[in-house]
Amino acid sequence: MPRSKKASVSLEEVKARFEEWRRNRKGKAPIPDELWAAAAEVARREGVSRTSAELHVEWNHLKRRMAARSRTSAKPAPPRFVELMAPRGESRPECVIEVQGRHAKLRIHLKDASASYLATLSRELRESAS
Repeated sequence: MPRSKKASVSLEEVKARFEEWRRNRKGKAPIPDELWAAAAEVARREGVSRTSAELHVEWNHLKRRMAARSRTSAKPAPPRFVELMAPRGESRPECVIEVQGRHAKLRIHLKDASASYLATLSRELRESAS
């Protein structure tokens, strides 16, 4: 089974990090973003209620952090279909159609004719000749 790029942390590891931060924090310092990120990661696996109880953080704060984290980390999916359009240059497509019958010869010179127009024209010429 392939390993993920980022190793997931356990609830016990995050709990130990929170306890260490609480022991060493100065005054009423807010919980650092790194700890909130770790708590949100654990809560996705273990559930918000269990994680908030184990880490002694408010359920609503953890839930909001999870939602904010998922919005910022979500990457848009790569496109499955990409249409490539050729740039129009100065040159114009040209077409010469020559039709020769028993008694006559017809030559048609077209500029900027679409493929659908040429198909229609050739079908009509063929039908009129038969």
